[in-house]
Amino acid sequence: MSADIDRTRPLSSETVTKAVVPAAGLGTRFLPATKATPKEMLPIVDKPAIQYVVEEAVESGLHDVLMITGRSKRSIEDHFDRAYELEEALAAKGEEGKLRSVRESSDLAQVHYVRQGEPRGLGHAVLCAEAHVGDNPFAVLLGDDLIESADLLRRMIEVRQEHGGSVVALMEVEPEQVSLYGCAAVEPTEEDDVVTVTDLVEKPSQEEAPSRWAIIGRYICDPEVFSVLHRTPPGRGGEIQLTDALLELARTKPEDGGGVRGVLLRGRRYDTGNKADYIRTVVDFACRRPDLAEELLPWLREFVDRQGEGRV
Repeated sequence: MSADIDRTRPLSSETVTKAVVPAAGLGTRFLPATKATPKEMLPIVDKPAIQYVVEEAVESGLHDVLMITGRSKRSIEDHFDRAYELEEALAAKGEEGKLRSVRESSDLAQVHYVRQGEPRGLGHAVLCAEAHVGDNPFAVLLGDDLIESADLLRRMIEVRQEHGGSVVALMEVEPEQVSLYGCAAVEPTEEDDVVTVTDLVEKPSQEEAPSRWAIIGRYICDPEVFSVLHRTPPGRGGEIQLTDALLELARTKPEDGGGVRGVLLRGRRYDTGNKADYIRTVVDFACRRPDLAEELLPWLREFVDRQGEGRV
């Protein structure tokens, strides 16, 4: 059945200029560390995870960033604000490198904030962006997912500009992992890295999964998604699921704001919402740093050898 499209909404621009970053989650998987510190502020070496996400948006040409926050998230706002006393202290000591790193986050983008109020799911978090986004397509970047480069998001923006509708990022996962994601049924297109999404199931069992193509934390949403989210009832987990809204749009004609395409991930993705993957991410990023790799890599080799020999 086709979606009941709100035809009173103005026609949207094809240009994606704004990014929405949901950051209102409680971070319960990282307790007690996240009791007073937002999970988005957990460091990947010496930079909070959420800064990598904002940098990705900026590298893709999106300089207007809206954070969807909640209670106890003030440190996110502080991080992207100026810290004048700290800057003055570093300048007085002549520590120019540290001064540049401190100013970097506040100079990245125009960062705005709105509170979700209560955690009612990703779909509700996206709905909180409606007043800021207006009637234009926009990107959604989840802070748990770090993508190796901005190429994926740039490609998704290109697909939106060419075809309209909404676009999701897809990654092929192992069968035992499909229950952790929203999974898509897809049909190929003339472009090797682009598919048409025909069905979406949120966290299915292996038997119910339409494929092994899982949605990861990057979306380009047509503004019509807001009309759909307003009437989307709570789904799995009692939350308003963005996946449910995208499924309705996938069944709608592109000229009516519908249609969903998927861009297949070719690079690497890091899931910092999982403890083991978070640790792997920190190690991986540290080993890429020239100032750390020279000391860290020999230690890691020695550590692995000790584990293989049964020594502590």
